[in-house]
Amino acid sequence: MVVEDNDLNRKLFCDVLSANGFEVDPVADGESVLQTARDTHPDLIIMDIQLPGISGVDLIEAAKRETALEAIPVLAVTAFAAKGDEERIRSAGAAGYLAKPVSITPFMNAVRGLLPD
Repeated sequence: MVVEDNDLNRKLFCDVLSANGFEVDPVADGESVLQTARDTHPDLIIMDIQLPGISGVDLIEAAKRETALEAIPVLAVTAFAAKGDEERIRSAGAAGYLAKPVSITPFMNAVRGLLPD
């Protein structure tokens, strides 16, 4: 599942994942993230942190509080790259962290590293 409010970034992530053989559920609206995750049971959530109206950090924390969602790894992909941001995002429950702009190879390596074999 790709959570990204920027249309271009969401399409890029989805296209790269699809080209690498993954099924993708794109989500543009932070408000529908948790329900979409409950409905689709994704193997991985790729989460933008800066979403309109709601923080990706808050969504990660909320997902980790739900029994049905807590085991799903989250890869945070964000423009927040200041000192302490990665630690704050990981302490919320993110299993991985990438700063934007993201290159394809590190992105795919991070995705593969968080998925079961």
